[in-house]
Amino acid sequence: MSYKLVYGCLKFSTAVLFMLLLQSGSAQNLSGLDDVQAQKQKEAKTDIVITVANKDTIIYNKDTKLFSALRGQAPIGASSEWLTAALVMTQVDEGKISLDDKVSHYIPLFSTYAKNYITIRQCLSHFTGIQSETPKLKKMFEKKKIESLEEQVNEFAKKHIQTNAGEEFRYSNIGLSIAGRILEIVTKKKFDMLAQQKLFRPMGMRQTTFTSLTGSALDPSNGARSTANDLIRFMTMLLNNGSYKGLRILSEASVKELKTIQTTSDQIKYASDEANGFQYALGSWAPEENGKQATVLMAPSLGGTLPVIDFCRGYAFVYFLKELNDDQKVNAYTDIKAVLDEKFACK
Repeated sequence: MSYKLVYGCLKFSTAVLFMLLLQSGSAQNLSGLDDVQAQKQKEAKTDIVITVANKDTIIYNKDTKLFSALRGQAPIGASSEWLTAALVMTQVDEGKISLDDKVSHYIPLFSTYAKNYITIRQCLSHFTGIQSETPKLKKMFEKKKIESLEEQVNEFAKKHIQTNAGEEFRYSNIGLSIAGRILEIVTKKKFDMLAQQKLFRPMGMRQTTFTSLTGSALDPSNGARSTANDLIRFMTMLLNNGSYKGLRILSEASVKELKTIQTTSDQIKYASDEANGFQYALGSWAPEENGKQATVLMAPSLGGTLPVIDFCRGYAFVYFLKELNDDQKVNAYTDIKAVLDEKFACK
């Protein structure tokens, strides 16, 4: 056997040993997660992954089929909103936009339809006041192929105003799409290209994209595809105040904005079942808070995938489903967090 072959085998064996030790050590420290995963696997009826990071180190990584789902790309539904909000903040950091800028400053069509006062902040926090579709009309709308984000947002500009901007929180896909279109106008780049440049490539999120498989308009609210491994990178960046492995992605001020509560309980008129009773920040929900600052953030998708950051206890986790299903109501938040909260004390 040649030296190169021996060396190659040794490297492979070392890598395998490291993975086994990581799994073994994680299982010893967080053995309760094995039980949670086994139970959720039965409930979800699809391959799942649970990945946990403490500060910037992955301390638990497990799926059901030799990391196939961990490496495999899958839709992440409404979890996409968190990525979009962070992308908006990259442009705030560069001084190209402000959260309190009027949408009509960038898209004059909104002035034409008496929507002059909607701000970018209100877009990221579901306070636009624009009436969203009823389920029946939404299905009809979806049948009409929208080929660009510009076309979709122009349709939103023509919709009826349900309430004045900033008065009532109504969860929908409208605001995040408007914010995404503003980024295209300001940067003169397609939304997904900008996301790749500012977020995904710098953090090595090689399997994350907003590009549609069908060729239809990309969706900043629900349209991203990613992996558990990529999502945990994004979340550790936020957990470390905007830095990823020494590389500054967002300013600390922008991370603070993403954690700032935008709602009061009486303002929330419509929210998803998965986040019922929680407050909303920018692109994510706040199950726990201290005053106007979230201490825990999460961005649940209707189909089950769930990214969570606990800033107080210093950990993040991803509950990742290989196949999303809107009929699934498997809520893993409470079970996973109970195991982790036993290990990590709030600082």
